[in-house]
Amino acid sequence: MKKIKYILIFMMSFAFLTSCFDDETGLELNDEGNNVAGFTNTTENVSKISSGEEYQIELQMKVSGPTILDLTSDITVSYAATDASTAIEGVHYRIDNPTTTLTKANNYLGYGSIVMLTEGIDAPLDGPSPILVLQATTTSGDGTVVASGKPVSVTLNYACDSNLDGTYTETQEYWRAGAFVSSTTRTVTFTKTGVGEYRTSEVGHWSQASLGYTPGFTFYDVCGAITIPGQNLVDTYGNWVVGVAGASSVDDITGDIYMEYEIEYPEGTDDRVYYVTYVKQ
Repeated sequence: MKKIKYILIFMMSFAFLTSCFDDETGLELNDEGNNVAGFTNTTENVSKISSGEEYQIELQMKVSGPTILDLTSDITVSYAATDASTAIEGVHYRIDNPTTTLTKANNYLGYGSIVMLTEGIDAPLDGPSPILVLQATTTSGDGTVVASGKPVSVTLNYACDSNLDGTYTETQEYWRAGAFVSSTTRTVTFTKTGVGEYRTSEVGHWSQASLGYTPGFTFYDVCGAITIPGQNLVDTYGNWVVGVAGASSVDDITGDIYMEYEIEYPEGTDDRVYYVTYVKQ
């Protein structure tokens, strides 16, 4: 009987305590608080050729928050560089207009802009790329929207002018398991796909027809230093194509390109190694 008595007392106490809470009040609190306006991303990477030109860079901004659907006014956001920046104003960047308007018609999405400067800057840089840290500072248009405290770190990468696209004569030595297999010569093309980024028309000792899918491999040229990032063979097979670190480059005098890369299976093993020279036609 005592056990039943204690159980009844516990149940009555629990019911009393829970009756003290207003469920509706708890739910209404979810709609309280400010909306925030600021930069969408926390990091951005910008790569431009250091040719003396000025480049307009747009950075995504937005308004977000619990009552954004109730907003009716356009929101003007101001932003500025913070002391965490290593980029120098007037040397690496300039801000011509430190405000932007995020409109309801565009779902409160928009862009802030900076100008990346390259005049007097020689690439590659001796040290790390400068970083510009921006932060929204003030807003106007609706009292429920405040400036976001979340900054965006913009890395300003200075690249050399790169013009490696074109047709080349490829001379290739193919080794497997440390033994020479074959030497071939053929015509290949390099297609420019970005700043210092290229795609070859051939990869390994195979032909396009025998592999199918996306021909060749992707490589990067940064002021004459060639890197071949790890990638699946023709972006499809499990074989891993990757450059030998520090081995590939462009000859400053002749313009010939030398590359060393491996095709590994499984990834991380020495399987096939290619020593390749490209001479522009």
